[in-house]
Amino acid sequence: MDSVTVQRKLLVYGKHVVGDLYECNKDKLTDLIFLINTVREAAKIGNMILLEIKSWKIGLGVSIIGIVLESHISIHTWPEYSFATVDVYTCGKYSDPEKAFDYIVEKLEAKRINKRVFLRNYEVLF
Repeated sequence: MDSVTVQRKLLVYGKHVVGDLYECNKDKLTDLIFLINTVREAAKIGNMILLEIKSWKIGLGVSIIGIVLESHISIHTWPEYSFATVDVYTCGKYSDPEKAFDYIVEKLEAKRINKRVFLRNYEVLF
């Protein structure tokens, strides 16, 4: 019987890290400048090329979207609940969205997190 060798070729490498951050520092969750600087530094730590940051104050909360060449970083805050959501998605093997995510968790002083990592690859078999 002949054995068939299947090979894989990775065409697109993507990694998406998402998480819910509980019991964060409330003051940091309302500080627009602090959060912008946190996204800026997270992009550096994750080896990403930051293109633009957009931000909005929504009541006491803040939403930040960092557009990186590799995709995006987002933070949305609910200071009244000491809660934030964080989303870091990159394409390409040279960036590290987990390092960027972990940096944001540290800066927001989250005492509890729910972190999920998804690979968003495109492979072909031949």
